[in-house]
Amino acid sequence: MPEASTGARTLGDLALEVRSKNAGPFWMTLEAFMPDARTYSIADALITPELISELYQVAPASLQIFRIPALHVVKVSFPRPIVQGSLHDRDMHAGQHHVPLASVLVGAREPGST
Repeated sequence: MPEASTGARTLGDLALEVRSKNAGPFWMTLEAFMPDARTYSIADALITPELISELYQVAPASLQIFRIPALHVVKVSFPRPIVQGSLHDRDMHAGQHHVPLASVLVGAREPGST
């Protein structure tokens, strides 16, 4: 929930859905589904290799970013930190990895904001 006093919003507040899922046993995908062109432009500008690298501790060179403006979707795929189903895998379906991305504050980063 955004903070009423500061007007701070997160990517998750703006999105229809931010989710994560497996893209095979060795890769995972993050997806941000935005409701319109304006919010898509915010997500498009916000989701960079540098941001994903910082949030998920992955090398920028290992990222694959798919920008789909006609659908208002940004998808990011990268190697899973732990192989799906291995002994130390605590999220078999990669269903909880979207939380750091959904929690990113976007208020000061919106195009046209001062």
